[in-house]
Amino acid sequence: MAHEQELVVIPEASADSWASSPAVRTVMKANRSRDTKPELALRSATHGLGLRYRVNTPPVQGLRRSADLVFTKARIAVFSDGCYWHGCPDHYRAARRNDEFWSDKIAKNQARDRDTDAKLLAAGWLVIRVWEHEDPAEAAERIAHAVRSRSNQVFALDTAESLGGPPGS
Repeated sequence: MAHEQELVVIPEASADSWASSPAVRTVMKANRSRDTKPELALRSATHGLGLRYRVNTPPVQGLRRSADLVFTKARIAVFSDGCYWHGCPDHYRAARRNDEFWSDKIAKNQARDRDTDAKLLAAGWLVIRVWEHEDPAEAAERIAHAVRSRSNQVFALDTAESLGGPPGS
């Protein structure tokens, strides 16, 4: 009805478009890569617990990937993962159209997630992944516990080094 009244204009898909239809292309282009509702809810809950963080920042210089929340001193990177885009074991359902393309896309996303986790762990970072279906308040509590725990460890190391002792004493 809205389309017939020209309230919704769907552009023609170009010949080299990956989308199965112009309508699909329009919907997919509107998907946000940051500031999604689940991410904003998680940030709000985390901020409400008194934690401060960087948003949409690469945790490690030279890593061409950004974490949704980055706690630099505690060396914690938090990723808010969408159930569809990251293949949630509880909620992911394969696409009905263009299944091969989307299955490959999700598999590549998961492989990139594992690679990101491995690179950050090797650099001494803790990675926390939060599914979009998780309760933001519970996830924020989990994040706060990790940040406070690691911040205390970093404080103890810094104090020992400033007193002339070996790191970790």
